[in-house]
Amino acid sequence: MENRTIESFPPGEYIKDELEARGWTQGDLARIMGRQDSVVSAIINGKRSVSSEIASELASAFGTSAEVWLNLQTSYDLASKPKIVEEVSRRAKLFAVAPVKDMIRRGWIRGTDDLGALERQVVEFLNEPIAAVSFHKPKPNADITPTQRAWLCRARRLARGLQAEKFSQAIFARALNTLKKLMANPEDTKHVARVLAEAGVRFLIVEALPQTSIDGACFWLDESSPVIALTMRYDRIDNFWYILGHECGHVENEDGIDGDILDLNLVGDERIPFEAKSEKEKRADRFAEELLVHQLDLQDFIDRKAPAFSKQLIRGFAMRMKVHPGIVLGQLQYRGEVGYFHSREMLVKVRDIVTQTALTDGFGHIISLN
Repeated sequence: MENRTIESFPPGEYIKDELEARGWTQGDLARIMGRQDSVVSAIINGKRSVSSEIASELASAFGTSAEVWLNLQTSYDLASKPKIVEEVSRRAKLFAVAPVKDMIRRGWIRGTDDLGALERQVVEFLNEPIAAVSFHKPKPNADITPTQRAWLCRARRLARGLQAEKFSQAIFARALNTLKKLMANPEDTKHVARVLAEAGVRFLIVEALPQTSIDGACFWLDESSPVIALTMRYDRIDNFWYILGHECGHVENEDGIDGDILDLNLVGDERIPFEAKSEKEKRADRFAEELLVHQLDLQDFIDRKAPAFSKQLIRGFAMRMKVHPGIVLGQLQYRGEVGYFHSREMLVKVRDIVTQTALTDGFGHIISLN
Protein backbone atom coordinates (compact mmCIF):
# COMPACT_ATOMS: atom_id res chain seq x y z
CA MET A 1 0.00 0.00 0.00
CA GLU A 2 2.72 2.52 0.97
CA ASN A 3 4.65 1.99 -2.27
CA ARG A 4 1.59 2.53 -4.50
CA THR A 5 1.70 5.59 -6.76
CA ILE A 6 -0.83 8.18 -5.58
CA GLU A 7 -3.25 9.05 -8.37
CA SER A 8 -6.11 11.53 -8.49
CA PHE A 9 -8.75 9.09 -7.26
CA PRO A 10 -10.77 9.53 -4.07
CA PRO A 11 -9.45 7.64 -1.05
CA GLY A 12 -12.55 5.45 -1.19
CA GLU A 13 -11.19 3.67 -4.27
CA TYR A 14 -8.12 2.60 -2.35
CA ILE A 15 -10.21 1.59 0.65
CA LYS A 16 -12.20 -0.73 -1.67
CA ASP A 17 -8.94 -2.33 -2.82
CA GLU A 18 -7.88 -2.92 0.78
CA LEU A 19 -11.27 -4.40 1.71
CA GLU A 20 -11.18 -6.74 -1.28
CA ALA A 21 -7.65 -7.86 -0.45
CA ARG A 22 -8.75 -8.75 3.07
CA GLY A 23 -12.18 -10.09 2.23
CA TRP A 24 -13.83 -7.47 4.43
CA THR A 25 -17.13 -5.72 3.91
CA GLN A 26 -17.84 -2.04 4.52
CA GLY A 27 -19.73 -3.13 7.63
CA ASP A 28 -16.65 -4.99 8.89
CA LEU A 29 -14.53 -1.86 8.46
CA ALA A 30 -17.15 0.25 10.20
CA ARG A 31 -17.12 -2.05 13.23
CA ILE A 32 -13.30 -2.18 13.26
CA MET A 33 -13.16 1.64 13.24
CA GLY A 34 -16.05 1.99 15.68
CA ARG A 35 -17.96 4.08 13.16
CA GLN A 36 -21.50 4.07 11.80
CA ASP A 37 -21.93 2.18 8.53
CA SER A 38 -23.13 5.40 6.93
CA VAL A 39 -19.85 7.17 7.76
CA VAL A 40 -17.71 4.52 6.11
CA SER A 41 -20.08 4.34 3.12
CA ALA A 42 -19.82 8.12 2.64
CA ILE A 43 -16.03 7.99 2.69
CA ILE A 44 -15.86 5.11 0.21
CA ASN A 45 -18.33 6.82 -2.14
CA GLY A 46 -16.39 10.10 -2.01
CA LYS A 47 -19.13 12.00 -0.22
CA ARG A 48 -17.07 12.61 2.90
CA SER A 49 -13.43 13.66 3.16
CA VAL A 50 -10.83 11.80 5.18
CA SER A 51 -10.10 13.82 8.32
CA SER A 52 -6.96 13.42 10.41
CA GLU A 53 -8.92 11.35 12.92
CA ILE A 54 -10.32 9.04 10.26
CA ALA A 55 -6.87 8.81 8.63
CA SER A 56 -5.45 7.54 11.92
CA GLU A 57 -8.22 4.93 12.18
CA LEU A 58 -7.67 3.74 8.59
CA ALA A 59 -3.92 3.56 9.24
CA SER A 60 -4.49 1.33 12.29
CA ALA A 61 -6.97 -0.85 10.39
CA PHE A 62 -4.79 -1.38 7.30
CA GLY A 63 -1.32 -1.16 8.82
CA THR A 64 -0.28 2.00 7.00
CA SER A 65 0.60 5.50 8.09
CA ALA A 66 -2.05 8.15 8.58
CA GLU A 67 -0.13 10.40 6.15
CA VAL A 68 -0.92 8.00 3.30
CA TRP A 69 -4.65 8.62 3.62
CA LEU A 70 -4.29 12.35 4.21
CA ASN A 71 -2.06 12.62 1.13
CA LEU A 72 -4.57 10.67 -0.94
CA GLN A 73 -7.32 13.03 0.15
CA THR A 74 -5.21 16.16 -0.51
CA SER A 75 -4.09 14.89 -3.93
CA TYR A 76 -7.67 14.16 -4.92
CA ASP A 77 -8.94 17.51 -3.64
CA LEU A 78 -6.32 19.43 -5.62
CA ALA A 79 -6.85 17.40 -8.78
CA SER A 80 -10.63 17.66 -8.60
CA LYS A 81 -10.62 21.46 -8.16
CA PRO A 82 -8.32 22.80 -10.90
CA LYS A 83 -10.58 25.78 -11.59
CA ILE A 84 -10.42 26.94 -7.97
CA VAL A 85 -6.64 26.51 -7.87
CA GLU A 86 -6.27 28.45 -11.12
CA GLU A 87 -8.50 31.29 -9.88
CA VAL A 88 -6.55 31.57 -6.64
CA SER A 89 -3.34 31.83 -8.66
CA ARG A 90 -4.83 34.49 -10.94
CA ARG A 91 -6.10 36.52 -7.99
CA ALA A 92 -2.71 36.31 -6.30
CA LYS A 93 -1.03 37.68 -9.43
CA LEU A 94 -3.63 40.43 -9.72
CA PHE A 95 -3.20 41.54 -6.11
CA ALA A 96 0.58 41.49 -6.60
CA VAL A 97 0.48 44.07 -9.42
CA ALA A 98 -2.17 46.41 -8.00
CA PRO A 99 -3.80 47.36 -4.65
CA VAL A 100 -7.12 45.94 -5.82
CA LYS A 101 -8.97 46.33 -2.51
CA ASP A 102 -8.00 50.00 -2.16
CA MET A 103 -8.80 50.69 -5.82
CA ILE A 104 -12.30 49.30 -5.35
CA ARG A 105 -12.75 51.21 -2.09
CA ARG A 106 -11.76 54.47 -3.78
CA GLY A 107 -14.08 53.83 -6.73
CA TRP A 108 -11.22 53.57 -9.24
CA ILE A 109 -12.51 50.21 -10.44
CA ARG A 110 -15.77 48.34 -9.83
CA GLY A 111 -15.95 45.50 -7.37
CA THR A 112 -17.06 42.25 -8.99
CA ASP A 113 -16.99 38.49 -8.41
CA ASP A 114 -16.21 38.03 -12.11
CA LEU A 115 -12.44 37.47 -12.05
CA GLY A 116 -12.06 38.05 -15.78
CA ALA A 117 -13.89 41.38 -15.56
CA LEU A 118 -11.74 42.40 -12.59
CA GLU A 119 -8.56 41.53 -14.49
CA ARG A 120 -9.68 43.59 -17.50
CA GLN A 121 -10.40 46.60 -15.29
CA VAL A 122 -6.98 46.45 -13.64
CA VAL A 123 -5.16 46.06 -16.97
CA GLU A 124 -7.04 49.02 -18.42
CA PHE A 125 -6.42 51.12 -15.31
CA LEU A 126 -2.68 50.46 -15.33
CA ASN A 127 -2.35 51.07 -19.06
CA GLU A 128 -0.88 54.53 -18.55
CA PRO A 129 2.25 55.71 -20.40
CA ILE A 130 4.33 56.13 -17.25
CA ALA A 131 7.97 56.77 -18.06
CA ALA A 132 10.86 55.72 -15.84
CA VAL A 133 9.95 57.18 -12.47
CA SER A 134 12.42 59.36 -10.59
CA PHE A 135 12.03 59.02 -6.82
CA HIS A 136 12.55 61.61 -4.14
CA LYS A 137 14.19 59.05 -1.84
CA PRO A 138 17.68 57.90 -0.80
CA LYS A 139 17.48 54.95 -3.22
CA PRO A 140 16.77 56.56 -6.61
CA ASN A 141 17.00 53.23 -8.43
CA ALA A 142 14.34 51.55 -6.30
CA ASP A 143 11.38 50.19 -8.21
CA ILE A 144 8.03 51.90 -7.97
CA THR A 145 5.66 49.84 -5.82
CA PRO A 146 2.33 48.61 -7.21
CA THR A 147 0.47 50.97 -4.87
CA GLN A 148 2.55 53.98 -5.88
CA ARG A 149 2.08 53.10 -9.54
CA ALA A 150 -1.69 52.88 -9.06
CA TRP A 151 -1.76 56.35 -7.48
CA LEU A 152 0.32 57.76 -10.33
CA CYS A 153 -1.92 56.10 -12.93
CA ARG A 154 -4.99 57.64 -11.28
CA ALA A 155 -3.39 61.09 -11.22
CA ARG A 156 -2.44 60.79 -14.90
CA ARG A 157 -5.89 59.63 -15.94
CA LEU A 158 -7.60 62.49 -14.12
CA ALA A 159 -5.11 65.09 -15.36
CA ARG A 160 -6.01 64.31 -18.96
CA GLY A 161 -9.52 65.60 -18.27
CA LEU A 162 -8.33 68.95 -16.94
CA GLN A 163 -8.28 72.09 -19.08
CA ALA A 164 -5.36 74.52 -19.04
CA GLU A 165 -3.98 77.33 -21.19
CA LYS A 166 -0.91 76.82 -23.36
CA PHE A 167 2.17 76.52 -21.17
CA SER A 168 5.17 78.78 -21.44
CA GLN A 169 7.95 79.50 -18.98
CA ALA A 170 7.31 83.25 -19.25
CA ILE A 171 3.66 82.92 -18.27
CA PHE A 172 4.58 80.43 -15.56
CA ALA A 173 7.07 82.90 -14.07
CA ARG A 174 4.29 85.48 -13.77
CA ALA A 175 2.05 82.85 -12.18
CA LEU A 176 4.68 82.22 -9.52
CA ASN A 177 4.58 85.89 -8.57
CA THR A 178 0.80 85.63 -8.30
CA LEU A 179 1.09 82.55 -6.11
CA LYS A 180 3.35 84.44 -3.71
CA LYS A 181 0.57 86.99 -3.23
CA LEU A 182 -1.75 84.18 -2.09
CA MET A 183 0.49 83.02 0.77
CA ALA A 184 -0.66 85.50 3.40
CA ASN A 185 -4.29 84.44 3.62
CA PRO A 186 -5.31 80.77 3.95
CA GLU A 187 -8.59 81.47 2.11
CA ASP A 188 -6.61 82.50 -0.97
CA THR A 189 -5.37 78.94 -1.48
CA LYS A 190 -8.65 78.34 -3.32
CA HIS A 191 -7.20 80.35 -6.23
CA VAL A 192 -4.17 78.10 -6.73
CA ALA A 193 -5.83 75.76 -9.28
CA ARG A 194 -7.02 78.68 -11.40
CA VAL A 195 -3.68 80.53 -11.34
CA LEU A 196 -1.78 77.42 -12.39
CA ALA A 197 -4.30 76.50 -15.11
CA GLU A 198 -4.01 79.99 -16.59
CA ALA A 199 -0.24 79.40 -16.76
CA GLY A 200 -0.69 76.06 -18.51
CA VAL A 201 -0.14 73.81 -15.48
CA ARG A 202 -2.80 71.25 -14.60
CA PHE A 203 -3.24 70.96 -10.82
CA LEU A 204 -5.11 68.30 -8.88
CA ILE A 205 -5.37 66.57 -5.52
CA VAL A 206 -5.36 62.78 -5.26
CA GLU A 207 -5.53 61.43 -1.72
CA ALA A 208 -2.63 59.07 -1.02
CA LEU A 209 -3.15 55.34 -0.82
CA PRO A 210 -1.97 53.61 2.39
CA GLN A 211 1.78 53.14 2.84
CA THR A 212 2.81 55.07 -0.28
CA SER A 213 4.50 58.04 1.47
CA ILE A 214 3.64 60.19 -1.57
CA ASP A 215 3.49 63.95 -1.02
CA GLY A 216 3.34 65.05 -4.64
CA ALA A 217 4.30 64.42 -8.23
CA CYS A 218 5.29 66.31 -11.33
CA PHE A 219 4.77 64.79 -14.75
CA TRP A 220 4.03 65.93 -18.29
CA LEU A 221 1.23 64.67 -20.50
CA ASP A 222 3.32 65.91 -23.42
CA GLU A 223 6.20 68.34 -23.81
CA SER A 224 3.92 71.36 -23.30
CA SER A 225 1.50 70.00 -20.65
CA PRO A 226 2.96 69.87 -17.14
CA VAL A 227 0.93 68.46 -14.25
CA ILE A 228 1.28 68.96 -10.50
CA ALA A 229 -0.51 66.43 -8.30
CA LEU A 230 -0.52 66.64 -4.50
CA THR A 231 -1.81 64.24 -1.84
CA MET A 232 -2.18 66.76 1.00
CA ARG A 233 -1.65 63.94 3.47
CA TYR A 234 -0.43 66.55 5.99
CA ASP A 235 -3.05 69.27 6.29
CA ARG A 236 -0.90 72.27 7.26
CA ILE A 237 -0.50 75.56 5.46
CA ASP A 238 3.31 75.39 5.53
CA ASN A 239 3.39 71.86 4.12
CA PHE A 240 0.93 72.72 1.37
CA TRP A 241 2.93 75.69 0.13
CA TYR A 242 6.29 73.94 0.51
CA ILE A 243 5.25 70.84 -1.46
CA LEU A 244 3.52 72.98 -4.09
CA GLY A 245 6.66 75.10 -4.35
CA HIS A 246 8.81 71.99 -4.71
CA GLU A 247 6.68 70.72 -7.60
CA CYS A 248 6.69 74.18 -9.19
CA GLY A 249 10.47 73.98 -9.06
CA HIS A 250 10.31 70.76 -11.05
CA VAL A 251 8.07 72.47 -13.62
CA GLU A 252 10.40 75.44 -13.98
CA ASN A 253 13.38 73.11 -14.47
CA GLU A 254 11.28 70.94 -16.82
CA ASP A 255 11.93 67.91 -14.65
CA GLY A 256 9.58 65.06 -15.41
CA ILE A 257 9.42 65.37 -19.20
CA ASP A 258 11.59 62.29 -19.65
CA GLY A 259 10.43 60.51 -16.50
CA ASP A 260 7.70 61.16 -13.94
CA ILE A 261 8.83 62.73 -10.66
CA LEU A 262 7.28 61.02 -7.63
CA ASP A 263 8.12 62.89 -4.42
CA LEU A 264 8.07 60.82 -1.24
CA ASN A 265 8.55 62.05 2.32
CA LEU A 266 9.13 65.69 1.46
CA VAL A 267 7.78 66.61 4.89
CA GLY A 268 6.87 64.88 8.12
CA ASP A 269 8.74 62.79 10.66
CA GLU A 270 10.28 60.60 7.94
CA ARG A 271 11.42 63.55 5.85
CA ILE A 272 14.47 62.70 3.77
CA PRO A 273 17.55 64.74 4.79
CA PHE A 274 18.65 67.34 2.26
CA GLU A 275 22.13 65.85 1.92
CA ALA A 276 20.67 62.46 0.93
CA LYS A 277 18.82 63.86 -2.09
CA SER A 278 19.75 63.98 -5.75
CA GLU A 279 20.86 67.27 -7.28
CA LYS A 280 17.52 67.54 -9.05
CA GLU A 281 15.65 67.27 -5.75
CA LYS A 282 17.99 69.64 -3.94
CA ARG A 283 17.36 72.20 -6.67
CA ALA A 284 13.59 71.81 -6.23
CA ASP A 285 13.96 72.15 -2.45
CA ARG A 286 15.90 75.39 -2.78
CA PHE A 287 13.35 76.71 -5.23
CA ALA A 288 10.49 76.00 -2.78
CA GLU A 289 12.28 77.59 0.16
CA GLU A 290 13.05 80.76 -1.82
CA LEU A 291 9.50 80.92 -3.18
CA LEU A 292 8.05 80.84 0.32
CA VAL A 293 10.48 83.14 2.13
CA HIS A 294 13.58 84.87 0.78
CA GLN A 295 16.29 82.82 2.44
CA LEU A 296 18.68 85.73 3.03
CA ASP A 297 15.92 87.58 4.87
CA LEU A 298 15.10 84.47 6.86
CA GLN A 299 18.72 83.91 7.80
CA ASP A 300 19.05 87.55 8.88
CA PHE A 301 15.93 87.13 11.03
CA ILE A 302 17.37 84.00 12.62
CA ASP A 303 20.76 85.61 13.24
CA ARG A 304 19.16 88.58 14.98
CA LYS A 305 16.45 86.86 17.02
CA ALA A 306 17.60 83.31 17.79
CA PRO A 307 16.82 81.54 19.99
CA ALA A 308 13.95 83.69 21.36
CA PHE A 309 11.36 83.30 18.58
CA SER A 310 8.21 84.60 20.21
CA LYS A 311 4.82 84.43 18.54
CA GLN A 312 4.91 88.20 18.13
CA LEU A 313 8.30 88.10 16.40
CA ILE A 314 7.18 85.34 14.01
CA ARG A 315 3.99 87.20 13.11
CA GLY A 316 5.89 90.44 12.61
CA PHE A 317 8.45 88.86 10.30
CA ALA A 318 5.70 87.04 8.37
CA MET A 319 3.89 90.33 7.87
CA ARG A 320 7.06 91.88 6.45
CA MET A 321 7.53 88.89 4.14
CA LYS A 322 3.82 89.03 3.20
CA VAL A 323 3.23 85.37 4.02
CA HIS A 324 1.19 83.56 6.64
CA PRO A 325 2.96 83.10 10.03
CA GLY A 326 2.56 79.33 9.67
CA ILE A 327 4.86 79.39 6.65
CA VAL A 328 7.60 81.15 8.63
CA LEU A 329 7.07 78.77 11.53
CA GLY A 330 7.37 75.79 9.20
CA GLN A 331 10.68 77.09 7.86
CA LEU A 332 11.99 77.61 11.40
CA GLN A 333 10.92 74.08 12.36
CA TYR A 334 12.59 72.67 9.26
CA ARG A 335 15.84 74.39 10.19
CA GLY A 336 15.59 73.14 13.77
CA GLU A 337 15.35 76.66 15.19
CA VAL A 338 12.11 75.98 17.09
CA GLY A 339 10.49 72.86 18.48
CA TYR A 340 7.71 70.92 16.83
CA PHE A 341 5.11 72.11 19.36
CA HIS A 342 5.99 75.80 19.11
CA SER A 343 2.96 77.96 18.16
CA ARG A 344 0.99 75.07 16.70
CA GLU A 345 -2.07 77.28 16.25
CA MET A 346 -0.28 79.04 13.39
CA LEU A 347 -0.21 75.84 11.33
CA VAL A 348 -3.76 76.22 10.06
CA LYS A 349 -5.48 73.66 7.85
CA VAL A 350 -6.12 74.51 4.21
CA ARG A 351 -7.12 71.21 2.58
CA ASP A 352 -10.85 71.93 2.67
CA ILE A 353 -10.19 75.31 1.09
CA VAL A 354 -7.92 74.03 -1.69
CA THR A 355 -10.28 71.20 -2.61
CA GLN A 356 -13.17 73.62 -3.13
CA THR A 357 -11.74 74.52 -6.54
CA ALA A 358 -9.08 71.92 -7.39
CA LEU A 359 -10.08 68.64 -8.99
CA THR A 360 -9.96 66.28 -6.02
CA ASP A 361 -10.06 62.50 -5.76
CA GLY A 362 -10.48 61.40 -2.15
CA PHE A 363 -11.19 63.16 1.15
CA GLY A 364 -14.90 62.57 0.51
CA HIS A 365 -14.72 63.65 -3.14
CA ILE A 366 -15.73 60.77 -5.43
CA ILE A 367 -15.16 61.00 -9.17
CA SER A 368 -17.38 58.59 -11.09
CA LEU A 369 -15.85 55.96 -13.34
CA ASN A 370 -15.70 56.80 -17.03
